[in-house]
Amino acid sequence: MNLPEPQSRTYTALMGDIEKGQVKVPQFQRDFVWDLKRSARLLDSIIKGYPIGTFILWKTKERFRMVRNIGGFVLPAPDEGDFTELVLDGQQRLTSLFAAMKGEKVTKDDGHVDDFSQIYVDLQATGDDPLIVIDIAGKDPKSIITLRDLLYGGLMQLAAYPQQYHGKLDEYRNRIASYNFSLISVKDAPLDVATEIFTRINTGGKELTLFEIMIAKTYDEKLKFDLAEKFDELIDNLEIIDYETISDANVLQTIAIILEKECTRSKILSLKKQDFINTWEKAKDAIERACEYFNGYYRIPVSGLLPYSPLVVPFAYFFFKHPDRPTGDKQKYLEDFFWRCALSGRYSSGVEGKLAQDIKRMDLILKDELPKYEWGIDTSPEFIMQNGWFSTGRSYIKAILCIYAYHEPKSFVDNAKININNDWLKQANRKNYHHFFPKDFLKKKGEDEFKINHILNITIVDDFLNKRQIKTKAPSQYMAEFQMKNPKLIATMKTHLINDLAKYGVWGDDYEKFFNERAQAVSTELQNRVIKQEVDNKLQPLLEDDTEAIT
Repeated sequence: MNLPEPQSRTYTALMGDIEKGQVKVPQFQRDFVWDLKRSARLLDSIIKGYPIGTFILWKTKERFRMVRNIGGFVLPAPDEGDFTELVLDGQQRLTSLFAAMKGEKVTKDDGHVDDFSQIYVDLQATGDDPLIVIDIAGKDPKSIITLRDLLYGGLMQLAAYPQQYHGKLDEYRNRIASYNFSLISVKDAPLDVATEIFTRINTGGKELTLFEIMIAKTYDEKLKFDLAEKFDELIDNLEIIDYETISDANVLQTIAIILEKECTRSKILSLKKQDFINTWEKAKDAIERACEYFNGYYRIPVSGLLPYSPLVVPFAYFFFKHPDRPTGDKQKYLEDFFWRCALSGRYSSGVEGKLAQDIKRMDLILKDELPKYEWGIDTSPEFIMQNGWFSTGRSYIKAILCIYAYHEPKSFVDNAKININNDWLKQANRKNYHHFFPKDFLKKKGEDEFKINHILNITIVDDFLNKRQIKTKAPSQYMAEFQMKNPKLIATMKTHLINDLAKYGVWGDDYEKFFNERAQAVSTELQNRVIKQEVDNKLQPLLEDDTEAIT
């Protein structure tokens, strides 16, 4: 990268470069927002010879998807192999200048239209009065001229003005045409450097995401590769199996892990464009296979239920290397890995480093070798009882909800399948999580809040059932009502890991018995999914707030 180079350019030269299509706006710039009044003040400063600040242009031969024309006008594309200058600072000023020069209309996002042909030079202005005006009410038509006519009007048009203004017309036109704009040219900077410059000089703006940078960096017109479109296609495919919440961050991590076995921000930014493009289709297929595996084999019905979204990354890596469905030891070792991550708070912090470590474990599984783990997990009923406070953001709770979902819970009232979707898994929609022993019922019995709002007291039900039919009734009461309506109630309750209504204390409204029996049932389910190692069940510490880290 060359050092930033200070330059100057005349109004005529700068506007000419825009008109030839050599100056463009990167997509990460906000849209044009200035109104006519503010644009007029800028032009007034220019015609008076005042400084208006420096433009910063990024000069590059790279071709990016994320560019648009100044003001949204129809302008030519730069010649193949020629430089483009992308505006890092000064878009509002440049758009105002160009729109005024062309006398064009600019349509804002909200539909408002600014007509830049209605910017005038006041030939009667004196002293500190504005020379550029937009309000011409009461002014003599022979004392005002549009900026465009001043700059590009023919001799006959200008000569038609009163003789007393001819000197001003000539002077003002020369002032604008010869005005030297201050520029800094940043030549051949990498994309991440250019976007960092933009972010620093626009401290009030939105910092670019890594994905936005990679969209621009990997765009290839000849190969018709547009990462934004490719990602949308992937999400469309995943939406079919309700896995549409997979993040762009996890997709980038997957490709970096596949190519480099690391996925830090700097590693992702250093990925070679051609390697990224060449890997995309197979990586996309691997991500889809990983999600289908979660959905089919683990019966996790929606992506929002995954204990950690980064779990997609090591599993996609596995399917990139092993396109077929795993069987035998590979299948058992993968399941063990999944639940060790889900139950231990594995990705609650330091995600990138841990993913790099876990890829080594995936390499062992690919060779039918059981990885060793430095962290233990505790699947005992006692640990579940101690750590089960219910919050849908906690990975540990999501893991147990995955166990509940695995059994495809049925409706208490008619044994119909309960449809689980990403929307109602959000914290705001907890109406589908039913406290089997209702809160108010337990509060009246003096039960403490921790045990009331516990994952062992949660069942997944439909909204109608929760709000209309159960409410605050004692379990013995509402279950007796359902027993009359649902002849398959015993089978229904087994899908909720409530295997025996009497043994679980339901008919006697015995919450202590219910709590202990369900803890044992969940513990058995977890134990069946892991391969015990020496580090396990050795007085594991209580889990902290292990809400999934944002990546």
